[in-house]
Amino acid sequence: MVYKTKGVCSRSIDIELDGDRIKSVKFNGGCNGNTKGIASLVQGMKIDDVIDRLKGTDCGGRGTSCPDQLARALEQAKAAQ
Repeated sequence: MVYKTKGVCSRSIDIELDGDRIKSVKFNGGCNGNTKGIASLVQGMKIDDVIDRLKGTDCGGRGTSCPDQLARALEQAKAAQ
């Protein structure tokens, strides 16, 4: 799935799921090191665990962040399953 982000530097997030787990994540744009780190950390984790940990993370008072956008994307993917 490709999720178009809103309110952050990254333009989109490519997400590949395997059942209830995250197979891979790739942020397009954004802070390269940070987004690569997030993608690496969440690989293999359960979708619900990632949503619980990342949802609501704020970046510079924007009301969202790349981690928060990932959580929102995962909520959308989960609802579509």
